[in-house]
Order: sequence, then C-alpha cells, then structure tokens
Amino acid sequence: MAELLTVARPYAKAAFEYARDHEALDSWSQAFGFLSTAVANSDVRRLLGSPKLENDKKVALLSDMLPEQNTDVSRFLDTLADQGRLMALPFIAEQFEHLRAEHEQRVEVLVTSAYALDSQQQTKLANALKKRLNREISITTQVDKALIGGVILRAGDTVIDGSVRGRLNRLSEALTA
Repeated sequence: MAELLTVARPYAKAAFEYARDHEALDSWSQAFGFLSTAVANSDVRRLLGSPKLENDKKVALLSDMLPEQNTDVSRFLDTLADQGRLMALPFIAEQFEHLRAEHEQRVEVLVTSAYALDSQQQTKLANALKKRLNREISITTQVDKALIGGVILRAGDTVIDGSVRGRLNRLSEALTA
C-alpha cells in the first residue's frame, strides 16, 4: 500500500496541475471519484490485473464507466495503463483531492462528540476553526458515548482532544509518571 501511495503522488500532482490550469477541477474530481469506486470492485480489479486483457481494453472499460466522456481523463488513463499503474487509481484520487483542498484552502474536519451537535453548535465550531486554521471548513460529525463529554477534532494531521475521556487519560498518565 505504501508503494502505491508513493507511486500515486507524481501522477496526482500532474493530473491536478493539468486540471487546475484548464479550469476542470470539478470534472476531474468527479471522474476520479467514479474511477476510484470502480477499481475498488473486486471484479474490476481482477480485469485490470489480468495480463490477458490489453491496455486499450482496460482503458476503454474504465472510460465507459465515467458519467460523461472526458478525453483528457482517458489520455491520463492511457498513460497509467502504459506504466502499469491503473491499480493506483484510488490513491491518485485521494492525493488529487488533497491537492485540491489545499489549493481551495479548505479542510475537512471530523468532529467526534459524546452527544449529537445541533446546527448552531456546528456553526459556532466551524467559525472558530475557520479563524484558527484560516481555511474554509467542512464539518462531519459522529457520536461516541465513550468520550463522556467534550469533543475530538480531526483536521488532516491535526488532532485536538477536548474530551473528558482524553483529559482523564492525561491526568492518569501524569499521576502515574
């Protein structure tokens, strides 16, 4: 998996730069979403991994799955197929979306709380995070009763643990150290 992630970075960067320069980020993002889902299917993975199936047939198969024809994406798929990198599509899609979020200065934040947050709390939290991170914020929430109270925020590599469980764990560690 780490190998595919490493392989995916330059392809994702090239695709992102092309899409950005041609003002086609939305269509490329949508195409990568479909392609990533398709490659996750075990039957499609088996077909793409088959040495009996020619590269142009593999590319045609993937291109036909797209909701709208995109010759630029098809040419990109040709390049991937020539290099034997079609299996890296989910990782390329992930890296592409990461580059797009950086470009658009937005971040996805996962908020885990002990209780469901209402829309007012979510808005207040989003505004505070927007001010702190200097980015547009998109919040996804989930509930974990084991937190007892408070919230845990995950924004990319940043984790802010403001939960009661986290505080109790830190207190326990301090007392036993």
